[in-house]
Amino acid sequence: MGLNESIVVTFRKRDTNRAKTLRNQATPAERELWKYLNNRRVAGYKFSRQMPVGPYFADFLCRELKLIIEIDGYSHDTRQGYDLARTKDLENHGYRVARFSNRDVMTNVEGVVREIELIVSGMPSPDPSRRREGNL
Repeated sequence: MGLNESIVVTFRKRDTNRAKTLRNQATPAERELWKYLNNRRVAGYKFSRQMPVGPYFADFLCRELKLIIEIDGYSHDTRQGYDLARTKDLENHGYRVARFSNRDVMTNVEGVVREIELIVSGMPSPDPSRRREGNL
């Protein structure tokens, strides 16, 4: 490629306004777990809140590990089929999805964090050539 030639790279716009709204409307359980996940507190890995991943929004996402943490409240009781299909779709794209209930987080957040640490410790090392997150 010559100096005068250019490469056109197209990125799909992520719905960052929706993500910001979801972060501002976080449930008490999401806020509680965030206290333990932010600032690389789990094995030095960075987690982000309400991140777009394809057509979905992950409650918490570790891009480096392609690990999604979902906190399920009462509304998830009525949409288990959707949640299962969503999880399978994400897993088919290389993500691991771990689900915890609001109740688990609010009554045993330390246990939830220990479970996340176990999941993280059992995952393979991150691929240094990962694709840009958010694109399935």
